[in-house]
Amino acid sequence: MRKSVRCFRLAICLVLFALFTGRLQAGDWSQILGPNRNGIASSDEKISTDWRTGGPKLLWQKPIGSGVAGVSVSGNTVILFHRLEEKEHVVALDKKSGKMKWEQAFKTTYVARIVPDNGPLCVPAISDNRVIVFGASGRLHCLNLQSGKVNWSRNTHEDFKADAGYFGAGSSPIVYKNLVLVNVGGFRQEAGVVAFDLRTGKTIWKNGAWKPSYSSPVLTTYRSKPLVVFVTREQTVGLHPLTGAEQFSFHFGQRGPTVNGANPVVIGEHLFLTASYGIGNVWAKIEPDKLTGVREGLKPLASQYTTPIHVGNSLIGVDGRQDGGPSDLVCFDPATGKEHWREAGFGYASMIKVGSDLLIMKTNGELVIANATSQRYQEKNRVRLTNSTVRALPAFSEGKLFIRDEKQLKCYTLQN
Repeated sequence: MRKSVRCFRLAICLVLFALFTGRLQAGDWSQILGPNRNGIASSDEKISTDWRTGGPKLLWQKPIGSGVAGVSVSGNTVILFHRLEEKEHVVALDKKSGKMKWEQAFKTTYVARIVPDNGPLCVPAISDNRVIVFGASGRLHCLNLQSGKVNWSRNTHEDFKADAGYFGAGSSPIVYKNLVLVNVGGFRQEAGVVAFDLRTGKTIWKNGAWKPSYSSPVLTTYRSKPLVVFVTREQTVGLHPLTGAEQFSFHFGQRGPTVNGANPVVIGEHLFLTASYGIGNVWAKIEPDKLTGVREGLKPLASQYTTPIHVGNSLIGVDGRQDGGPSDLVCFDPATGKEHWREAGFGYASMIKVGSDLLIMKTNGELVIANATSQRYQEKNRVRLTNSTVRALPAFSEGKLFIRDEKQLKCYTLQN
């Protein structure tokens, strides 16, 4: 009986999530980290690792400009967001052939200060036949998915006196019903998080003296009420998505040359947070008017920007940084911090869970397929897909894997 109740509640949560984020088609990867922003593909997705010599088949590839924004996918359309010279380009591509459907370009004023890459970081969000892109200089645009026509644009850094941060704007927006929610970072104007009307771009609400981060928000429910969670520069906040009303604020992060880059992971009524730069990880409980820390530490995980994947009662993530030092692949219990297994020196990577398989896209260009299990590390296959660095998050749709390195966007099939 209890199991049936739990299954029913889970089904209701999944239905509510689909309603919150707009209509989703099977196989869509319409936002950062997929259908539910957790790196887990739709339940009907499958892959094959029975490759011939040379690994999975390359279906198409396309030269690209600067930036590290991963693609999003809706139906047969792939949305690429990159920079060419002084403009950020939004490009719609045919998923099967890679042929261009339409292209739209916007001027950008962003100048890289720390790293040489001056392109956009944010994965486009697709909802209700609209494409939302958030450029490095804080320019927010809404386009028609079918035609590329611009519905509206906002200059959030100018409107809300927000800073560019270390690498430009980098928190991918999220759509809730008719609202676009953005970690703008306008702390001087109590506009840390701003909600824009999806149809018009008009400001609906703003809240918080929170600085921007590179973590992207996630939607969940708490006691049947919607809740959106933002990890900002130094605070993790829970807000009602329709009103911006604050449910909790929890200190996470630190001043100085640090970055919060991984998304929060919601597991039941708990949150898992992680960041590198000596910050580590926190396991916290969501309560009616606060977030209570239960456990924290530098181990088992301090990830620079990779969001760990939820597998059973465990998480699998990358402990370390992409820009220096060793990185380990580790599986652990987030509630206790107990490690189940650790692959030392594995290297930095991003991950997607497809069924019982884990697609691990390493920044050095290798794709690793492993069993998604807490029992032990079980590698099934490994192949090099590129000799160029892969920092953009991969996407997966209808058996197709999309990776973006520093030179090209590539589409592979992982089905026979």
